[in-house]
Amino acid sequence: MFLKRTLMIAFSVLIALFIVACGNATTSGGGSYGGGSSIPPASTPNTGGTSTSVIQTTTVTIKGQSQTVLTNAKGLTLYYFTPDSATQSACSGQCAQTWPPLFFTGSGSPTSSANLTGKLSVLADVNGNQVEYNSHLLYAFAGDAAPGQTNGQGLFGKWFVATPDLSA
Repeated sequence: MFLKRTLMIAFSVLIALFIVACGNATTSGGGSYGGGSSIPPASTPNTGGTSTSVIQTTTVTIKGQSQTVLTNAKGLTLYYFTPDSATQSACSGQCAQTWPPLFFTGSGSPTSSANLTGKLSVLADVNGNQVEYNSHLLYAFAGDAAPGQTNGQGLFGKWFVATPDLSA
């Protein structure tokens, strides 16, 4: 009984942290690097790698169904955020701490180890050189600790796993 209550409290605290970090799609403030962040983009965890393949795919189970999703070089599931625009991320500052952007630090264009039908590109925005797939900026989720996890799927009705068939 004590363990169950402790787990419920810990889960509630975790959810509260996510709501605080991403409950508002906009940020304000003037940190040295824009978007309210005082952390330079190069210091933010690079969830993608360098000029090698930054995108991979894997099959996961979401709501009881097998689905192919995009992953970063570490095998962690990638997500897109519906409030993002074609020219700017709506997730920066504190939000980007919970949802680390997928950066591209190489030259040329990002590549995939899988044969993707969509377009990989890079958008220079408030977070830095962020990878996008079919014009959707890509992020990892701090709540995914291991490859194959999809704990961010559907959070706040705004975060969704990125799939190879994600339309532009």
